[in-house]
Amino acid sequence: MKFNHVEVKEIPNLESVTLENGTRYYMTPTGNKYPSVTTILSSLSKDGIVAWRKAVGEEEANKITKRATNRGTRYHKICENYLNNEELGIRTIFEQQLFESTLLLLNKIDNIHFQEQKLYSDHLQLAGTVDCIAEYEGRLSVIDFKTSTREKFRDDIHSYFIQCAAYAIMYEERTGIPIDKLVIIMAVEDDKPLLFVEKRNTWIKDLLECRQNYELNKIVLTS
Repeated sequence: MKFNHVEVKEIPNLESVTLENGTRYYMTPTGNKYPSVTTILSSLSKDGIVAWRKAVGEEEANKITKRATNRGTRYHKICENYLNNEELGIRTIFEQQLFESTLLLLNKIDNIHFQEQKLYSDHLQLAGTVDCIAEYEGRLSVIDFKTSTREKFRDDIHSYFIQCAAYAIMYEERTGIPIDKLVIIMAVEDDKPLLFVEKRNTWIKDLLECRQNYELNKIVLTS
């Protein structure tokens, strides 16, 4: 299959800086310093992560986290190569299985606007890097590629939808092109893939609350 790429308005590249505590900021062309979407969303799962690390132990938690990060990075890259009509670069049978499990879903993508594009919003004062903006089943969407060790449900991944809603707003602000469809394609180890489709406006209220809470927490920490 060969994917079509659409020429759209060029968006300036952003410089990103990641601090030792994992906080990431982006510098905009006008000199503004905006936190990444993942940074403001990190507090949503912080308590659960702390409890999990305590339960399994730091050493084991570090191993699991590293493996999950590597798995996600490799899957993202393979999907990116596939949609760019390039060699996949698959290294292992495990990677092959993850990719092939979501192939039917990936093939519903076309007319690709951007992949791995840095975006920002002056309105939200946020920035981030979107996986893919393209048509999914004929409708322009923000598309995110995820991996998981187990089946997940809608209530498990609210932060994913909030993140994608932010990217949709950023993209419209930078290009004038609205996007109201959010798509999560998730490869699950040794299980069937998952597809989640949401509307952008469903998650704007939660996004604005997360943004406000992030600022409030900053004030508390620095006061």
